[in-house]
Amino acid sequence: MSLDPKFFAREPVIVARDLIGVTLLLDGVGGIIVETEAYDPLDPASHSFGGKTARNASMFGPPGCAYVYRSYGIHWCMNFVAHKSRIGGGVLIRALEPTHGIAIMEARRGCERPKLLCSGPGRLGQALAITRALDGLNLNAPPFALSKRQKRFPVVVGPRIGLSRGVETPWRFGLKGSEFHSRGFPAT
Repeated sequence: MSLDPKFFAREPVIVARDLIGVTLLLDGVGGIIVETEAYDPLDPASHSFGGKTARNASMFGPPGCAYVYRSYGIHWCMNFVAHKSRIGGGVLIRALEPTHGIAIMEARRGCERPKLLCSGPGRLGQALAITRALDGLNLNAPPFALSKRQKRFPVVVGPRIGLSRGVETPWRFGLKGSEFHSRGFPAT
């Protein structure tokens, strides 16, 4: 069962937490979302903080679309646009537990270690063949398929990763006990 389009019309921090356990497939390849990070337009770490540009225009579009950008000039990363009170919010998909198309992901990544296929936004981008062509596309239509989680999962919370601003904001969420996170969470 797919996600209701209203799912993304909420505050990014709520959407980021609620995405844990959702299945994400791109052309039939993907897995269970086990790590996310939320970004709000008032957050200095957000790509939308300085306003709308050609690069971040999708973040100012309707909730439930993809925002794809290149990180460090190397990796394609994907956010899900999510906002309610302030336009320009998003959720970075940081890690998946691979469940569908594992052989395809292994070939794309040149790696046969399941833990390393999608554990980090760059690895995930390569494993799912994410490119700028997906930027702005509706997440509830092909090539995407999002399936509701079948149960509530225990979630761990921690600071975001790889930032120079807003590092202390505890808006990184993970599936408790998952071995597929990009990096460990602080002990609670």
